[in-house]
Amino acid sequence: MILLTGGNGQLGTELRHLLDEQGHAYLSTDSHEMDITDAEATMAKIKEIQPKVIYHCAAYTAVDKAEDEGKELDELVNVKGTENVAKAAEAVGATLVYISTDYVFDGTLKDGEYATDAPTNPLNEYGRTKLAGEEAVQKYMSKYYIIRTSWVFGKYGHNFVFTMQKLAQTHPTLTVVNDQYGRPTWTRTLAEFMTFATEKKIPYGIYHLSNDHACTWYEFAKEILKDTDVDVQPVTSDQFPQKAHRPQYSVMDLSKAKATGFTIPTWEEALKMMLESVEYN
Repeated sequence: MILLTGGNGQLGTELRHLLDEQGHAYLSTDSHEMDITDAEATMAKIKEIQPKVIYHCAAYTAVDKAEDEGKELDELVNVKGTENVAKAAEAVGATLVYISTDYVFDGTLKDGEYATDAPTNPLNEYGRTKLAGEEAVQKYMSKYYIIRTSWVFGKYGHNFVFTMQKLAQTHPTLTVVNDQYGRPTWTRTLAEFMTFATEKKIPYGIYHLSNDHACTWYEFAKEILKDTDVDVQPVTSDQFPQKAHRPQYSVMDLSKAKATGFTIPTWEEALKMMLESVEYN
């Protein structure tokens, strides 16, 4: 049996569809069915289910709110919740797949890409709590995959692609930051790597998984809106202030994931496939 936490979120929904396609039996939970911030309830539920694999997609992801009004909830879900899931997973001998973020890095890398063992130094509360979640997994688990990802988009839920498309309907000109570099990640590619990892039993540890090629948010937006008449203009981060400080450069090295034999499409290919899948449904 497979257990999903955060099964109704953007990634969780994608993963459910993939597991359905693959014919796997699984139980999908959200905060109502299993409150991961409640240690006793989490332990009891996981002992009752006895899953072999747990895909831990539940997370607090409101990056800017995590700096103030959401700070307590961010800590509770991403740190305490992950610790509770990890302890329970270990108790039943399950393999845990934990999703982390490029925001564990500070973006000051001068050369190359962030390797899986590169020094971490989060700039914001969200990054700090996701890193603390990684540490909890490593502390309490013997069989785990920590998968760091970035700039997630997909057909289910709110994300940058739909935000740009919606703004394009009412704005002839859009300004998008052009000094933050990273890798967009299609939820489908991420979900496929999650199941690939557990089914192929690749070596446990930390992996980086995004789509191939890097870009700025401006370049990403230009590609999203390339078939529209909207004029997309580049601006600096200073012109678009946000509560949470983002790393200027968070391009992660994908070589460890590629070495497993998993094929990673470019973000341009992934975006095209994702938009087509929205169109034809």
